[in-house]
Amino acid sequence: MYIVGVVFLEKWQKWLEKINWAEIMLAAGLWAVKFLLIIVMFLVIRSIGRRVINRMFDKAATHRKMSSGRIITLQKLVVNLFSYVLIFVFAGIIFKQFGLEIGTLIAGAGVVGLAIGFGAQGLVSDVVTGFFILLEKQMEVGDYVTIGGVDGIVEEVGLRTTHIRAFDGTLNYMPNREISTIANHTRGNMRALVDIGIAYEENIDKALVILQDACDKVKEKNPSIMEGPNVLGVQMLGSSDVVIRIISKTINGEQWAVERELRKALKEALDANGIEIPYPHQVHVEKGA
Repeated sequence: MYIVGVVFLEKWQKWLEKINWAEIMLAAGLWAVKFLLIIVMFLVIRSIGRRVINRMFDKAATHRKMSSGRIITLQKLVVNLFSYVLIFVFAGIIFKQFGLEIGTLIAGAGVVGLAIGFGAQGLVSDVVTGFFILLEKQMEVGDYVTIGGVDGIVEEVGLRTTHIRAFDGTLNYMPNREISTIANHTRGNMRALVDIGIAYEENIDKALVILQDACDKVKEKNPSIMEGPNVLGVQMLGSSDVVIRIISKTINGEQWAVERELRKALKEALDANGIEIPYPHQVHVEKGA
């Protein structure tokens, strides 16, 4: 065993002596330089390409050929597609530096793709669904939507995922294949709805006049109100109050602010005219009384 080891070490030493380390180091250095140049070229072309795409969409925004949300949606999509194509091209260039032909890699990828095709059905479904969402303009960046129980503002609509920012700041990444129903709250004018209760003992007709007067004053000061506010009348007879409904149409996205302003103005108007808004009362009974 010892003799075999000695013989192996002698042959290994002779093989190392035959190696031209200078040529190896030179080749490694040249490959490293080429690799760095490829990376630099990739970063430069990506930066230039993104600037060109952004300028194109900025010009489209100035001409107002599309809505601002539609422009931002398509802009992000084109930038992502450009990045994917660029990565694929430069990956092929790097493979060539290793002496690998991109055609052979694609052929091999086809065989592997055939083997995992069933597992990629979800990805295909994401892309197809995302394509039709964009084509049919179901939602755009900046829209307030409800999808799969998630409420929020659309930040990005891609071919694979849709990004929705909830009001608490949470960013939700939703695969497009899971989007079955989209409730878009940003299309057209929205409705502001306020229900306010008064005591059964109060004069309903008087309360209706006071509330409508308060609504008219709010409308004069708020340009977000497109129609109304109108006092519809008694909506419901509650256990301790008479519920009166007020409705208005507003610019989309402004309905919540209008509702808050209306509640404040209506409460102040009722208080100023001595009309009671019922609320639970607690009665403390002393022990021994």
